[in-house]
Amino acid sequence: MSRILSGTRSVVLLGVIASLLLATALFIGALVKAVMLVLTLFTHLTDTLAVREFAIGGLELADVCLIATAFYIVGIGLYELFIGDVQLPQWLVVSSLDDLKRTLINLVIVVLGVSFVTEAAIWDGKTNLLPFGLAVALVIAALSFFGTFRLSRHLSSGARDNDAPMD
Repeated sequence: MSRILSGTRSVVLLGVIASLLLATALFIGALVKAVMLVLTLFTHLTDTLAVREFAIGGLELADVCLIATAFYIVGIGLYELFIGDVQLPQWLVVSSLDDLKRTLINLVIVVLGVSFVTEAAIWDGKTNLLPFGLAVALVIAALSFFGTFRLSRHLSSGARDNDAPMD
């Protein structure tokens, strides 16, 4: 039975492939959009509205690239955890599910911040940004709390990912 179960870890390859495929598609889409944005800017250099739209488009592309990076990190992290080692920079090495969670939490916090800045940049002055800003702040606070206290407490207790589930 143990042999059968250890062979099923290759099922995780499906998640790895899906994550890396999504990351690749998002990066390609961002590249195409970036080229289109730059070409549009060069044809309208004296138009201040076009320059503003370029800046907003750049913020939106940063958001897409960060989301693509999250998918990449999930794919690589799952591969490292279940299949085998990958030569990565030390900050990207994933040795536990908690490492992967912590990296993703940090990335989601940045994505939320960029999303809010993008909304603020396109704000028309008529709609109320406060509810959106408070919601983003609340989610960032909750993720920060979870990342700082919950994961830290879990790791300092000596527990490992497979010892006890983290609710």
